[in-house]
Amino acid sequence: MDKDKLAVLAVSESGFIFDPVTGHSYTANATGLKILELLKAGKEPDEIRSVLLDEYDSTEDEVSVDVNDFIENLKKYFLI
Repeated sequence: MDKDKLAVLAVSESGFIFDPVTGHSYTANATGLKILELLKAGKEPDEIRSVLLDEYDSTEDEVSVDVNDFIENLKKYFLI
């Protein structure tokens, strides 16, 4: 995971994500924003899953899928 790329992303509370390196913008829902916030804080995927399980009314399987899918999308768009 590229921590430098994460560090430069501009993220708004409304879900707007801007990559100043490429000029591309993206949107994320509340769960995606939380995952991104935790990644930017240096948390590992297992730690993120634990936080989301504590904060959301979801099963462990649902949280794992959400975290894995969001991280894969970040990789797909070269944001991490």
